[in-house]
Amino acid sequence: MVRTKQTARKSTGGKVAQKQAAKKADKNEKLVVGGVKKFRTFRPDVGALRELRPYQNSTEFLIGKLPFQRFVREVAQDLKKVICFQAAAIGALQEASESYLVGLFEDANLCAKHAKRITIKPKDIQLAHRIRGQKERD
Repeated sequence: MVRTKQTARKSTGGKVAQKQAAKKADKNEKLVVGGVKKFRTFRPDVGALRELRPYQNSTEFLIGKLPFQRFVREVAQDLKKVICFQAAAIGALQEASESYLVGLFEDANLCAKHAKRITIKPKDIQLAHRIRGQKERD
C-alpha cells in the first residue's frame, strides 16, 4: 500500500474550536456597531511610523539622482564658470549629504520628543544645530 502525505484539516467541532469561534465573534461584534463598521483609531505617531518603515528598510537614496545632480551643478556654477563632475563624485556627495540630513532630523526628532511633541518644528532643527556646535544658516 502506498503512503500519502496527510494534510491538516480544519476542526469542525470540539470545545476548543467553539471557544475560538466565540472569541472571534466577540472581536467582530466590537468592530461592527449598529450595522456600521467602526474604524480603529491609532495613536498619532503610529501612522507616521508605518509610512517610514519602507524607507528604514531600504538602502536607496531618498533624493532623486537627477534633481540632486542639477542642484550640485547649480551651486558649483556660482563658484566657478566651468566645472565637471565624475558620476562617482556626485554619488559620494549625495551619500554624505543624505547621511548628514538624516542625522540632523534624528536629532531634531529627539528635541521634539523632549518637548513632548510629535511634529518637528524649525526650532528643533535650530536646537540640534546648536547642540552639535554648528553654525546656523538662515
